[in-house]
Amino acid sequence: MTEESTRSAGHLIADQMVVAGVRRVFCVPGESYLEVLDGLFGSPIEIITCRQEGGAGFMAIAHARLTGEAGIVMVTRGPGATNVSVAVHTAWQDATPLVLLVGLIPSEHRGREAFQELDLVAFLGSTAKAVFVLDDPDDAAMTLDRALALAAEGRPGPVVIGLPEDVLERASHGAVVAPTAVGPVAPDPAQVADVHTALAGARRPLLVVGGDGWDAATAARLAELSGRLTLPVAADFRSYDHIDNDSPTYVGPLGFGRTKRLADMMDTTDLLILLGGVRSDVMSDSYRLATDVPTVMIGPDPECIGHSGRVDRHVVADPAAFVAALTELAAEPAATDPQRADWLAEGRAAYLRDATPAAEGGELDLGAVFEWLRDRLPRDTIVTYGAGCHAAWPTRFLPAHGVRSVLGPKNGTMGYGVPAAVAASLEHPDRQVVSVAGDGCFLMNGQELATAVAHRARPLILVLDNSLYGTIALHQKVHHPGRPVATALVNPDFGALARAYGAYGEKVERTADFPAALDRALSAGTAAVLHLVMDPGRLLPP
Repeated sequence: MTEESTRSAGHLIADQMVVAGVRRVFCVPGESYLEVLDGLFGSPIEIITCRQEGGAGFMAIAHARLTGEAGIVMVTRGPGATNVSVAVHTAWQDATPLVLLVGLIPSEHRGREAFQELDLVAFLGSTAKAVFVLDDPDDAAMTLDRALALAAEGRPGPVVIGLPEDVLERASHGAVVAPTAVGPVAPDPAQVADVHTALAGARRPLLVVGGDGWDAATAARLAELSGRLTLPVAADFRSYDHIDNDSPTYVGPLGFGRTKRLADMMDTTDLLILLGGVRSDVMSDSYRLATDVPTVMIGPDPECIGHSGRVDRHVVADPAAFVAALTELAAEPAATDPQRADWLAEGRAAYLRDATPAAEGGELDLGAVFEWLRDRLPRDTIVTYGAGCHAAWPTRFLPAHGVRSVLGPKNGTMGYGVPAAVAASLEHPDRQVVSVAGDGCFLMNGQELATAVAHRARPLILVLDNSLYGTIALHQKVHHPGRPVATALVNPDFGALARAYGAYGEKVERTADFPAALDRALSAGTAAVLHLVMDPGRLLPP
């Protein structure tokens, strides 16, 4: 055998990562995939060692959304796989490219209920694009290449590879392979022309941006094009960074907390264009909005996974390719229709009113806090958050000015914000990263502060502490008034906890103390936590 052919399968996987251009992997180490870890020794790939598999998975997802590359996460069998499953579900519902490598029990032990045995196909098959199990060491490089391509093509999503411990250790006759290219999906010119004609005839059009695959050039092109066409642009849930929120055509985010005006626009439009996303329950208020309006869908997924409702035209194309094609076709400004201009102006005015913080009162006034943040933070700040009522604050009051500057989970998983902030700070050490967390959300993955300190990431984390699982308490107040159950929390001093990790930490209890505390946190030179204390039991929506 040549030296190349005697590499172990585990080393071949590591070498294929290098050939594929993988720059960073996130992991919790395990004995079941030691051979892959050993293959990464001395490689140019940065290994981010995390403190819990769910946190590692969320970091990989954030990395993917920030870079357009597939996120890579590695965990061990059994408990490692079950812990990381939350990230697989998130990547599936968020349509984010993720490759999960799971070490497995030796293949000869399979089917005997061996220590930490888990059937990956049965466990993760319903929330992954594919689940592979490597049984032939010669296929190691090809399997990883196939997974990376599948995760990125069409509707992006998670792909899982199971790696039996004994197979990883065997000599492989395989070699690294040239990465499979996943190119852009260009639209049919005739379909672009059809959409252009439909737009010309509409009096109340609404375009909704969503999905993955956006870049700065596409966002800028869409902002200019929508102005030329007098076309209101809304954003799907958690997708409001796809267009500069200062654009005169931007009318706000759909989903939880949307304005009544925007809901009315979606329900009464005479041409709904879904660019990159689909009509989901969150976007449409549990399928109540836009039940029967003329609808154009544009996206790379020919199956329209997640869509419910009418479709009059379906253009299979990446958002970037479609926007470029429509821009070329609609090179001249359209004649301004007064009704259409009023339609846009009313939507924009409603958004601006809603996006202006108002005084809330109390010892710590979140309205004043977010007004200060909006004015103080750089325009290119990256904002992250998990799930809960606290997420309404950055969504409404911290506008996005660039693509890939907002990281929030569409599947509503708690615990996402802190790991995402760590990954964002690693990828963009020159930019300010701010995570807004509820007290319940923070303690789901707050231990990744240790990862931030270890790798010199410097996110700022704002913990909004009302000693409550606030979203559930709000639902109880509506559906079972006067009968709160299981929602009250007893919290630590989050500032002291941050200092114990080696980060900067400070408790803030009064509005007047926030500006100076923010300045201290931003200049600390390390990860920082500001513990914002409110009255226990206060419900958090603005």
